[in-house]
Amino acid sequence: MIGALDAPMEALRTLLAGKPPRVAREPGAPRKPREGTKQEQVLAMLRRPEGATVAQIAEATGWAQHTVRGFFAGLKKKGHAVEVKSRERMVGPNKTGAKGSFTIYALCEAPHNA
Repeated sequence: MIGALDAPMEALRTLLAGKPPRVAREPGAPRKPREGTKQEQVLAMLRRPEGATVAQIAEATGWAQHTVRGFFAGLKKKGHAVEVKSRERMVGPNKTGAKGSFTIYALCEAPHNA
């Protein structure tokens, strides 16, 4: 049975050999966020001067809108404040009503500790 795993294990070792070794960070040092993640993309959108809507973030990341709102809740738990920049209500003649309404969100400049 052990001989049956020799070839697959060797193939795995060969694949992993090309990767650089992981460098351990010092205990207590802040984690460095990975680059190019969807979370990083959302944070960049929220830091823009014009902010971002839930629909814009959902389209950019491929997330469902409830996932975006859940991400906002997670940011709050981590000490970041997501503020409402403006609420656009589309009511009246030639507007689409409640379905056309949207809210623009942005990160507060200084994170608050909750």
